[in-house]
Amino acid sequence: MKQENLNKIVQLRHALHRHPELSLQENETKERILRFLKKYTSTLEFETRDGWFCAVKRGSDPDADEKSAAFRADMDALPIDEEAAGSGTPVHSEITWLSEHPGISHKCGHDGHCAALCGLALELDQAECRRTVWLIFQPGEEIGAGGKMCAGLIREKGIREIYAFHNLSGYPQGQIVYRRGLTQPASEGLEIRFQGKQSHASEPENGVNPAETAAAVVLSIRQLLDRRKMPDGLQKPAEDQQGMLLCTITGIKVGTGDFGISPGEGIIRLTLRAEHEEEMKLLERSILAMAEEQAKTAGLQISHQIFDYFPETRNSGEGISRILDAAEKLQIPAQEMPEIWRASEDFGWYLKECPGAMFYIGNGEEWPALHTKEYDFNDRILERAVEIFLKLAAE
Repeated sequence: MKQENLNKIVQLRHALHRHPELSLQENETKERILRFLKKYTSTLEFETRDGWFCAVKRGSDPDADEKSAAFRADMDALPIDEEAAGSGTPVHSEITWLSEHPGISHKCGHDGHCAALCGLALELDQAECRRTVWLIFQPGEEIGAGGKMCAGLIREKGIREIYAFHNLSGYPQGQIVYRRGLTQPASEGLEIRFQGKQSHASEPENGVNPAETAAAVVLSIRQLLDRRKMPDGLQKPAEDQQGMLLCTITGIKVGTGDFGISPGEGIIRLTLRAEHEEEMKLLERSILAMAEEQAKTAGLQISHQIFDYFPETRNSGEGISRILDAAEKLQIPAQEMPEIWRASEDFGWYLKECPGAMFYIGNGEEWPALHTKEYDFNDRILERAVEIFLKLAAE
């Protein structure tokens, strides 16, 4: 990568880090990236959509569009306070680009993802490209909404393959990390609401308190994780469709805690996670069937809502082979991930539309973990990400 281009994207990354925005609110981020690309490129075309945009480098081959490839970066940040400079943490003791937005920061590295894709844009702009390459700058990855929103571009433009990377702590700096097939699971947030009747705490018999029902539902969920104990009438998964199946209780709320009030409303919030979307939905149906039965017995009304839906991210064999071939040609070490990364990733929406792969680049074995106050994207891996992308784009 040209040193002047590397310097530009490092500066861009720091600017994005200073001005983070939450999911589906990335207006300033989108405009900042667009201004950067329009200033430093001359051969790219741009298409702006509602909340996101894409750039395209037209290929010189007569069949360029028939061989088109796409690369994706996510733009959103997290509702996490930035750790103060000089705190003594290994990352933040020296940086000068801390978030200027209280309570919001780039603690997943999406600022680095965008900077890397801009680096690819600079390199493509300054060279002839045989095939057409699409660069997708996507919102809302942290809530699973952006990938679904943007994946239609694959069909619309007839894109043949797509790639993305994620930075990953716990692996040697700059090492390519990959997994064949399933690499990140499906997940969803499930909120269950119980509606009863509020009463004075001295007269609980005059109300319908959902506390015991909420507690019973929570205690029964563990049994449902044993697939043999799922309710009758629900189609069970085949043996080859079974894998990791998790339900994490993320919140329970019944009443306000006022000692004079017997509450009439209760809420349970859960995160469901599975290697197969079908099995995750089966667990969802099983929990709701059990909760509805408990609510009916207690005389409660029940409703539910799904949040933050992520499909499974399943790499194509061809996509992984191309990544490993690129790493070998660039003499970059690669390591296979022994188990799936349990965090979900909405890149799976794109992989439903065309072959491709999500791969990872090590931040460093001792680098702070993602989604923590101590984390900051490692600028030293930016060039590596661009190198891999550029090799994938050229072949």
